[in-house]
Amino acid sequence: HAGFVYQMNLNTSFTGDDNLYVRLKTGNGLKQFSSKPGTYLNETNTGTGTLSVDKIWYTFPIGDKITGTIGPKIENYYMLAASPSAYKPKLLKAFRFGGHGAAFGASTSTGFGLKYDADNGFATSITLNSKGGNDGSGLLTKDDENKVNVMAAYTGDNYHLSATYTTQSHGWDAWHYFSTDNIDGGDQDSDGWALRAWFRPDETGTAIPSVSVGYDTLSFTEASTSFTAANGYSVAFNWDDIFQADDTIGVAFGQPIKGNEPTSESIDPFLWEAYYSFRPNDSIEIMPGVFGGSDVQSDTSDDIFGAILQTTFKF
Repeated sequence: HAGFVYQMNLNTSFTGDDNLYVRLKTGNGLKQFSSKPGTYLNETNTGTGTLSVDKIWYTFPIGDKITGTIGPKIENYYMLAASPSAYKPKLLKAFRFGGHGAAFGASTSTGFGLKYDADNGFATSITLNSKGGNDGSGLLTKDDENKVNVMAAYTGDNYHLSATYTTQSHGWDAWHYFSTDNIDGGDQDSDGWALRAWFRPDETGTAIPSVSVGYDTLSFTEASTSFTAANGYSVAFNWDDIFQADDTIGVAFGQPIKGNEPTSESIDPFLWEAYYSFRPNDSIEIMPGVFGGSDVQSDTSDDIFGAILQTTFKF
């Protein structure tokens, strides 16, 4: 299969401290790489080739240490207190943010958030995303599908620790980017935790990689499936500047979020990826990669293997 994605990032400041961000994006030919979590690529776009507004939000300071963000098309993770992972996501979307799981699953929607940065490594944030905010359900009504995340984080010179609590209503299931199929579905409410840590070496070009780990838990209220709780994990490594400047080796593996109660089936989902990216010049990046897994979708025998060659042009 062959496909493309075209993206324009537009930034405008009115005071020098604020920013209006607009992302124009289109793509086609990547529907074959849109199955969650096993084959959904980080750059998957299933559009028709028509350029449209894909993201739009406004960020502004509130005093010296608080930043506010609001927009009709935004993901929760653009408003976090700190980055929960040092891993460079270049292949499967499942491995973003230490696992695109319980709290950080993508779902473009109306959102706003506040971030407090104490300037000593500590930071915290609260974010709200609402799918009803741009349709007939309305923002925070009884029918609104929404998610609230609260993060507390400490980030040092070369390490990070964070915990993010998430509460999600009326079937919000963006965590399905890193989960099996059989815990997904229905109008269930859920809450959970995303625990994250990463380490980055002082120097690149050595055998010591950056390491990112994540652990996710979810519990379901009025679950439409047989599971009332679920959990998963992710481990990822990056080696930078190994063979030439600005190249990257990436390896990640983990267990997609699965129901953790006994069933009649043997449930052992596993997902992995490996890639190498390099730059023939400042504007082009080439990345061959492979990925695979077992029981990644329905906890039966959904074993996969894939390969990709991705070329990115930036200007």
